[in-house]
Amino acid sequence: MTYFHWATFHWIAGIILAVVWFTRLLDAALGMHKVGDISRPEWNRKPATPIGNPRVSVIVPARNEEEHIEPALTTLLNLDYDNYEVIAVDDRSNDRTGEVMDRLGVSPKSRGRLRVIHIGQLAQGWLGKAHAMWSAANQASGDWLLFTDADVHFRSDALTRALAYAEAESADHLVLFPRMIMKSVGERIMIAFFQTLFVFGHRPWKVADPKTKDHMGVGAFNLIRRRVYDAVGTYQALRFEVLDDMKLGKIVKEAGYAQRNVYGANLISLRWAKGALGMVNNLTKNSFAIMSFQWWRTLLSAFALAFLNLMPFFGIWLAHGWARLPYSLALASIFGIYVGMSQESDVPAYYFVLHPVGSALFVYIMLRSMTLTLIRGGVEWRGTFYSLDELRRKMV
Repeated sequence: MTYFHWATFHWIAGIILAVVWFTRLLDAALGMHKVGDISRPEWNRKPATPIGNPRVSVIVPARNEEEHIEPALTTLLNLDYDNYEVIAVDDRSNDRTGEVMDRLGVSPKSRGRLRVIHIGQLAQGWLGKAHAMWSAANQASGDWLLFTDADVHFRSDALTRALAYAEAESADHLVLFPRMIMKSVGERIMIAFFQTLFVFGHRPWKVADPKTKDHMGVGAFNLIRRRVYDAVGTYQALRFEVLDDMKLGKIVKEAGYAQRNVYGANLISLRWAKGALGMVNNLTKNSFAIMSFQWWRTLLSAFALAFLNLMPFFGIWLAHGWARLPYSLALASIFGIYVGMSQESDVPAYYFVLHPVGSALFVYIMLRSMTLTLIRGGVEWRGTFYSLDELRRKMV
């Protein structure tokens, strides 16, 4: 290719990248202030409802979580809210998870709040986690249901603040973003890129707008009114969804109910994975599901991901003269997003320089997830195999 053609290519590619990244930065800068923060002093109050404190059922599914389940449940049993129950589900564990739950259930720590459900066999046509949450919800007595994970740590005032906000905003579904605990450079690289992708693909500031399709769901904290949960079909509507947390948000939003997402500093926290390799393994299970198990969509998305995230860094060196200008704007916009994210997470803005590493790893995850799922003919999740044909048929 001649110099002229290369220069034209760089101008076109650079302008596309500059426009895409700058418009998303501008959109985020104008919108992120709309996302509430319930760690602020004004939310340190009881929920204002005519009936007093509504009852909440906190549902914690767990399979082979003996390492995490006791500290997670202990934080839930120490909440300062006065009208709640905790339902812990031992979903076919073959370690000490169920034993730990039972011991906590009869200990003084429980104060009668903790109930334990043991599931010995998976019902046909269900994913394990969805079935566990559905089973617990069927026995729940709360006006609100809070679905959380077995490795999430709650600050004592987390539930009180969340309910105060949800009732004040007349929300039907509230998502609280967790604080990610990161102990290695690899974890920070991966989570930084994931957060960038999250801002790019799921605009949190648009979730409250009923005119948009933007929706939200986070496995660490999905708080939903019981009547709304029933109205959208319960977890039975999501019985074969790998991405059950996000899909819960989707069906709530599509049904026209009020959805909100909020920050909360360290109100809830978790360590998503140990090291970059741990995150690669965790995300391999989900990535092909995000692409609706479609190979062509995965390949196109992997190419688009690589182009959007890697080309600004390569283009600034490959282009010459003024052709570097649009690449510079794209890079400045990405850096601006990192600066914004650093205000709400523990990833410093200078991790921007490692953005290409995270980008390359995520492209690898997408292709790995697709390849392994197609070769195996399905997904193995926590010791149970689910066929690809069934996963595709039962997607929401």
